[in-house]
Amino acid sequence: MAKQQKRLEPPTSPKEFGFFVDGNSVPAGSREIFERYSPAHELPVSRIPKCTKADVDSAVSSARQAFEDRRWSGLSGHDRSAVLLKTADLIRQNQDEIALWETLENGKPISQARAEVGGCVGMFEYASGLARILHGDSFNNLGDNIFGLVTREPVGVVGLITPWNFPFLILCERVPYILASGCTLVVKPSEMTSVTTLLLAKILCEAGLPDGVINVVTGSGRTVGQAMTEHLDIDMLSFTGSTEVGRSCVEAAGRSNFKKLGLELGGKNPQIVFADADLEDATDGVAFGAAFNTGQCCVSGSRLIVEKSVAAEFTEMVKAKFTKVSVGDPLDENTQVGAITTAAQTQTILAYITKGQEEGARLICGGTQLDLGKGQYIAPTLFSDVTSDMAIARDEIFGPVLTVQSFETVEEAIAIANDTVYGLAASVWSKNIDKALTVMRRVKAGRFWINTTLSGGPELPLGGFKQSGWGREAGMMGVEEYTQVKSTHLELGKRNLWIT
Repeated sequence: MAKQQKRLEPPTSPKEFGFFVDGNSVPAGSREIFERYSPAHELPVSRIPKCTKADVDSAVSSARQAFEDRRWSGLSGHDRSAVLLKTADLIRQNQDEIALWETLENGKPISQARAEVGGCVGMFEYASGLARILHGDSFNNLGDNIFGLVTREPVGVVGLITPWNFPFLILCERVPYILASGCTLVVKPSEMTSVTTLLLAKILCEAGLPDGVINVVTGSGRTVGQAMTEHLDIDMLSFTGSTEVGRSCVEAAGRSNFKKLGLELGGKNPQIVFADADLEDATDGVAFGAAFNTGQCCVSGSRLIVEKSVAAEFTEMVKAKFTKVSVGDPLDENTQVGAITTAAQTQTILAYITKGQEEGARLICGGTQLDLGKGQYIAPTLFSDVTSDMAIARDEIFGPVLTVQSFETVEEAIAIANDTVYGLAASVWSKNIDKALTVMRRVKAGRFWINTTLSGGPELPLGGFKQSGWGREAGMMGVEEYTQVKSTHLELGKRNLWIT
């Protein structure tokens, strides 16, 4: 008999947290406090300090000292690996607590949150192995008098700015790889979803990470995030968020110290369905790709591009799936789609739904804010009769809104898919492998799925084409991204004198 899950309830009062510098939690003291309300329950759940520019300076100084004295970068790959493996074990032991905070602050279903935290265990386990195999190269073909070496060195102090849609998952797609490279960290989570980042910092220190190697500053992007992008003593900045803010990161880096940047930005991702696909599987995948995490997902499959001969039938099949999606309290084990994370995002999504109707798109289902007594919920929404010039087809809505366009030829499908400034992800559904691989090769996207969507693990790198970002996270490339390459020429024997 399956074990019955205990019904979870939101806390009766918010929990106080400090920020984290040099291995210690720092209380808010006289600093302003940000009180986070659960978007599903409209109750305060956490109270977080609003850090200042001086706090950023303190955190960066701690990370710099930890980097320069080599307490982490000077360790062997074996020793760094041991800390990452221990962290994986501690995340597994604390999975329920971490998942609960993800749900309370973000609004995602608790079952989804648990699955994400479980996946993060794998990130640390995989990165632990990469810490041991990170290597350079050698050149023994330069003649008898020269030997060449190529070595990788950690880039230094990394600033990491993470978003509110996947607070723990995106954090863990970066942190273990950054640590495997030997770098030190200053992390700024979204002020909406700070708790799980603070929990990870504590877990890392418990696992044996030296003090100062990871530091967490909480607060607004305008104050803390801006200070990090401009900071002269941060060697590299990794930012995940909108393309607009990513562009400001590029500008700030150029004005300051030309710090290296890793950017995972917006997406308007196509899901291409051919008539020869398994339409039942494709329908479920398309609905999942659009509604997962309430559509608040940078790789969300928000554009359905379906072959014209099956477009009407397939649209009805997606509509039927959308109407069956369980939307509700994210602490309910049966919920599939939880709350919209912020009130501002709720209004943004509703405004796009209105604009879509004004521009002539036909609303097939959804399109409304659901009244469940409390909380912010939007029904999965489907539009047909969509053209590529409509805002709902071009802009990243970041909500459970799916648009439908049709095509007649492979060339037309590829053209519609590429008709966007973004290039983060794409999916194709077809049982014709030649056709699927042709589309995969020609659609401009950093992540691609064939007959599936939103799947993957720590082995493959993540990142985008075009205005969806720079660089790659996860996989071996995710470690190499946080290194600098040094070429060394070693001369052997007696020098051929220039001055005699």
